[in-house]
Amino acid sequence: MFIPKYIILIIILGFFNCKENEKVRERDEGLYEWKTINVTASAYNSLAYQTNSNPSIGAFGDSLVPGMRCIAVSRDLLKMGLKHNTPVKIEGFDSIYLVKDKMNARWEKRIDIYMGTDVKAARNWGKKKVSITYGIPKEK
Repeated sequence: MFIPKYIILIIILGFFNCKENEKVRERDEGLYEWKTINVTASAYNSLAYQTNSNPSIGAFGDSLVPGMRCIAVSRDLLKMGLKHNTPVKIEGFDSIYLVKDKMNARWEKRIDIYMGTDVKAARNWGKKKVSITYGIPKEK
């Protein structure tokens, strides 16, 4: 059976992302000061018409692979400490998400939840007001 190289790459990248989220979960309680804010949450996909001509690359340069638990944040949230790879707990989800992308400058107090290529799931999510809790690394 022939498996295309890009499928193998997607599987490998997804595995490493899962490991990254496990590491965050293991260390999150003691290393972070947790802050909670209310935001508007929408969802997006790795599709050119929703992002740009290279929809599988986030604004920080990360490869986005379906199955990853990551979000894009509005620029004002970057200034509040939601920087690249910040762990985020989203109301209604059990997993920790990582900041891997940023949104257009026109948005404020907003996150976009990455849903791979599942357009139906993104549409079903729609747009909601949610509470998020994010970790700021503690000073040592």
